[in-house]
Amino acid sequence: MKQTIVIPSLSEIDAAADEFLRLTRGRPLIAFHASMGAGKTTFITALCRRMGVRSDAVGSPTFAIVNEYRTASGDPVFHFDFYRITKLEEALDIGLYDYLDSGAPCLMEWAENIAPLLPEETLVVSIDVADDGTRTLNWED
Repeated sequence: MKQTIVIPSLSEIDAAADEFLRLTRGRPLIAFHASMGAGKTTFITALCRRMGVRSDAVGSPTFAIVNEYRTASGDPVFHFDFYRITKLEEALDIGLYDYLDSGAPCLMEWAENIAPLLPEETLVVSIDVADDGTRTLNWED
């Protein structure tokens, strides 16, 4: 079933994150596909905040490839940015499957760069930006 969430403005991102978490409960592997500047990191930051991660702890892992955050209860959340990955081996070298098999949320930017390595159960979410700045999240459940 196709799912859609519309985010008309940044002021509504927390409500959108809450709705997204409700609709995707039990889906720890989430790959965000969107163009540069579409808001992947911003939305992941909102998701982490709504999961209890301190906002100031969340940042783009562009150079580190993966950042590990902790929720208020101490549970891990993994945030990946595969933008700089040019060979699949680079993702394997960081222990990709250890993260993906952990059961912890794995929120991935630029996951299309490692698509052959992703498990079938990975939820692929596209973020589209309208001319007025509205963001629309779409995925198949």
